Amino acid sequence: MNVLLFEDQLELAQKLRQDLATWAYRSTWVRVLGSALSQLESGCIDLLLVDLSVADDAGFVLLQKVRRDWPKTPVLCLCTREHLLDERLIGSDGHHCIDFMLKPFEMAELRVRLRALARRNGGADPECLELRGLRLHLSAQRASIDGRPLELSRSEYLLLSALATRADRVQPRRVLEEQMGSSVSGQASNVLDVQISKLRKKLGEGYVRTVRNVGYVIDRHKEGGRQTA
Repeated sequence: MNVLLFEDQLELAQKLRQDLATWAYRSTWVRVLGSALSQLESGCIDLLLVDLSVADDAGFVLLQKVRRDWPKTPVLCLCTREHLLDERLIGSDGHHCIDFMLKPFEMAELRVRLRALARRNGGADPECLELRGLRLHLSAQRASIDGRPLELSRSEYLLLSALATRADRVQPRRVLEEQMGSSVSGQASNVLDVQISKLRKKLGEGYVRTVRNVGYVIDRHKEGGRQTA
């Protein structure tokens, strides 16, 4: 699950990203409104964590835009007691009341709230994923297929996690290279292709599908004739 973190306090942002990674969430940290909107437009964001104390009311502006343009994106707001009196937190029609946490807060509580929010919107535990016999324990970074443990390198696991958590959505090569942490990217590099080939051998046929000239995808439901090497 990819969390978009909208926060302009460096120390808090670093702490949040560190704990999100420990809980098996991928996170993208932005500090300005334009960057947040660009991330949302990419379609790669599963949940938004926004601090309403960001300068110039940017948190509230972002919240209003999300309600209008991405109403299905779950949002958890970090706010102060003063923010609770602001009508913008509830929404003009009263139907867009969102989840919020008062600052200061405990990280353990944040973890519980994030899991509950993800489950409510996706119907599954964000730290455990099951897909066509494939099972990922995201917090423990373990994987199995049909009950058989998979021995994966770090790069292979990161690729599998990125594809499986965003099943049915094609992941561009650039995004996968960034998730894998590859220092070499672009068409001249075959690092990604090599890792995908290794991953396919361990998963078996029919899991990772190539979308030519774009990237790769894992389909929730196998469809004959669509898998390519």
